[in-house]
Amino acid sequence: MLKNIPDCISPELLKALHEMGHGDRIVIGDANFPAASVAAAEHHTNIRCDGLRATELLDAILKLLPLDDFVEKPVLIMDKMPMHAELETPVWDAFREIVRENAPEMADRIGFLDRFQFYEEAKQAYAVVSTTEKAFYACIILQKGCL
Repeated sequence: MLKNIPDCISPELLKALHEMGHGDRIVIGDANFPAASVAAAEHHTNIRCDGLRATELLDAILKLLPLDDFVEKPVLIMDKMPMHAELETPVWDAFREIVRENAPEMADRIGFLDRFQFYEEAKQAYAVVSTTEKAFYACIILQKGCL
């Protein structure tokens, strides 16, 4: 038994977070994100976190994972497609708030990638986490920094 590990962090996810080094990335994908195929593209790990929301996992992960201050945007969110320009994305506000609460110095260092660019970046991630998040465009990449 360990202390201070958020309950939603499974042993498999904790292992991946521990193994990641400076500059490695982890993706938190929503229910629509093709996590298994993105992870398989480069033989990376897909970690299933069924029953969990992306916001819950983001908050838990950021309690353990330092963000990379060597890059301009250590947090990347999947941007909306042009056909969804009017779609409300309140999950983005939640993501920003979670980053601000856990890493205040990174609050202004959040970037956006269009969907297909996001997929390409995600293929390079150390691990891809599958959630059952139903909010649209609730996919995020975190780049690990140093302690």
